[in-house]
Amino acid sequence: MTNFSTQKERILQFIDYKGISKNKFYIESGISNGVLDKKSGLSMETVEKFYSTFPEINPEWLLTGNGSMLKEKEPTRVYLHDNIDDEDNPIDNIIPLIPIGAMAGSGTGEMQIAKRDIIDGYVIPEFTQRGVEYIIRVSGSSMYPKYSSGDLLGCKTVTDLSFFQWGKIYVLDTDQGPMVKRLFPVPNNDDLLECRSDNKEYPPFPISKSSIYKVAIVIGVLRME
Repeated sequence: MTNFSTQKERILQFIDYKGISKNKFYIESGISNGVLDKKSGLSMETVEKFYSTFPEINPEWLLTGNGSMLKEKEPTRVYLHDNIDDEDNPIDNIIPLIPIGAMAGSGTGEMQIAKRDIIDGYVIPEFTQRGVEYIIRVSGSSMYPKYSSGDLLGCKTVTDLSFFQWGKIYVLDTDQGPMVKRLFPVPNNDDLLECRSDNKEYPPFPISKSSIYKVAIVIGVLRME
């Protein structure tokens, strides 16, 4: 017989892995508030909502505890294109690698990448599916051990500066220059953001939203050994 309480414990384990609260879990999934705290079993509707919200979960693990928490993924396929203007490989299908400084612009509008700024181009289906628009190379050690110098970050432009996913890593083009940081709110001040490095040798600091020209959220990373 399936152990429903164990299923709930595994869901709690999963949302802890995701780094989200119970309240955010209920909001994102549409599952009724307090379901995980009740003694009754999980309904089929609840399970279906869970799977539709978090398709990466391994059904066998949730139901039985066997196997890994997440579904096994196919290896990421990366194709490097030496000539991104090749007629057989249109630039629209290739994610450009640009210098982090190429983010700089007028401060408004969508991110525009000039061909002169493109270092190389990659075809990475998993990046494309998640909306990655361009790739930058990490320089320095401020985000170590999460990212090392030389890592390639897949970035997606953020246009609404009124909403951030706190604790996530962003690439910022600011009047102090480009930077890669985790963002957090500043208590009682909606005009400021707190920038944090993963390397504890770099202290956190506030930055005014008005000094930020462009923002991109980091979607994924390619690490070269």
